[in-house]
Amino acid sequence: MGKAVAKSRAKLPYWRRILDASLPVDLSYIPIGLACGILLHASGFNVWTTLMVSIMVFSGGAQFLIASLLATNAPMLSVILMMFFLELRYALLGSSLSKYLHGESLGFTALFAASMNDENYALNYLKFSTDKKFTPREALHVEHMTLVFWTISNIIGSLIGSAINIDLTIVHFALTALFIYMIVVQLKNGLIIVICILSGFLAAFFMVLTKSTLGLVLSTLAASFIGFAVEATIRKFNPKSGWLKSMKNPAGSPEDAEEDVND
Repeated sequence: MGKAVAKSRAKLPYWRRILDASLPVDLSYIPIGLACGILLHASGFNVWTTLMVSIMVFSGGAQFLIASLLATNAPMLSVILMMFFLELRYALLGSSLSKYLHGESLGFTALFAASMNDENYALNYLKFSTDKKFTPREALHVEHMTLVFWTISNIIGSLIGSAINIDLTIVHFALTALFIYMIVVQLKNGLIIVICILSGFLAAFFMVLTKSTLGLVLSTLAASFIGFAVEATIRKFNPKSGWLKSMKNPAGSPEDAEEDVND
């Protein structure tokens, strides 16, 4: 049965195989992309600038962040720094895919990295892990297929936003809801919970101190370094601690590999 399915898929046109692989993400991008396009328009983006930011940034979290900060007249430096630290996680995610891209050119790798986000990373990692015939070229085209759906949804959302009036209050609510969700799905152990609470206090402190959104950047840096230092200390002196339960390096580690073999 499995071989028959594989043969039938092999007979499909190349574009159809890419579409089938990316379809779960493609469909999920439609409602989120529409909302993002509407919010970007409410924050001052027209159709063309929405098109540019969709292609160049290609990150729902970052684009919602841009819309929220610009709606509050945040300094451009704060916007850039917040985006940098928000997207820094892709350095770790990308490192776990690097072993599948050996032999590819620098240009290919750069294009692959520029079009990677959380969702197509998950798709490609799963395909590389379970399908030995899956190629880097196919992975790149999966990224581009999801990018097409995201960009078109953003543009349609921008057009909808230009036809109706949007209260900018919804921008702040949407971004807050998005990041609350991103935090909740990561609350897997005591250390993360403590660092999240600490981040909230640090954000309030630095916002009062700087009287600008730059305080968010400073609190992000401070909480990140504190969390890294605490985690490294616990791993060194008590690697079996419950504080580190369910916490693994996204790029993998020799210890993780040994655990998988033993399991």
